[in-house]
Amino acid sequence: MDKSVIFTEKFIEVLEHEGVVSIVSWGVDEPHVVNTWNSYIVIADENRLLIPAYGMRKTEKNVMVNDQVKITIGSRDVLGYKDYQGTGFLIDGTAKYLDSGADYEFMKEKFSFLTRVVEVTVTSAKQTL
Repeated sequence: MDKSVIFTEKFIEVLEHEGVVSIVSWGVDEPHVVNTWNSYIVIADENRLLIPAYGMRKTEKNVMVNDQVKITIGSRDVLGYKDYQGTGFLIDGTAKYLDSGADYEFMKEKFSFLTRVVEVTVTSAKQTL
């Protein structure tokens, strides 16, 4: 897969508008969903996202058992397919939590409230609307 096209211009445009982000994780129990905001998502490089975490404890426990996550990101303010109002993306990837290091320090400067950072290595980002 050509990682340079994972984050398309449309994906970046969605992040520039506020919307709800849902992160789905699953360990040994049923799937768990936690929410955050588009404005909290930072593209770290060609296939990594950084997300500030204050709570997200159940998600962290799940990631320790199974690092796979699914994330939905959308905005009603960005035109989707066939110029319909609103678009979104389904992201698949693996997650890990950071509590130190350069990425943690960078994110702590931007989001002083965080206690950890969720790093997601994205394997696909498919436009859904």
